[in-house]
Amino acid sequence: MSYCTQSSKKRLMKNKLLILFLMVFTMGCNDHKLTHQEVITEYYDAFDSGDYNKIRALINDTITISSGDYVTPYTHKGFYEFFKWDSIFKSRYRIMELEEKDDQVLVTVAQDNVRNEFLKNSPLVFKVGVSFTSGKISKLEELEYIDVNWDIWTKERDSLVNWIKDNHPELDGFINDMSMNGSRNYLKAIEIYITGKSNF
Repeated sequence: MSYCTQSSKKRLMKNKLLILFLMVFTMGCNDHKLTHQEVITEYYDAFDSGDYNKIRALINDTITISSGDYVTPYTHKGFYEFFKWDSIFKSRYRIMELEEKDDQVLVTVAQDNVRNEFLKNSPLVFKVGVSFTSGKISKLEELEYIDVNWDIWTKERDSLVNWIKDNHPELDGFINDMSMNGSRNYLKAIEIYITGKSNF
């Protein structure tokens, strides 16, 4: 009787150890640290699907976006406002190329959205240098725009801005308003402009 009990105890102990081992192994797999390229891929996928919680987990406590002479630092709260501004335009992102260079990852991205389409440059293709702090994105530096026709972009933008200023001054200023309300006004301006111009 005691032999059976002892044997059962040994089997039970082995099962417990096996379960414990499997739990530790599984937790170890879940703690897999993403490579820089995987972080960038997940970042743009999250922008594409509108998942800000996922973006928040991938970016540093502060993140800087650099575009030409404009350098804008964001906290998570500020970056959420930028995310909301972008989402109103129904942006879609596609990674075309990724390469590691020194401490940066260079990513070429194609961005389709309503605004770019109106400005006759959709997709907007650009190269970004991405820097990291402790494995999280801390800086996005726009390095180069590829095959963008800035003359058409500027002409379409200026026509829209001037027409709105003359015909719907209540929407004037939308072009520089980087809030969610600003992007809504931008879309409204495009819609009114297209409708108004087609009635002439």
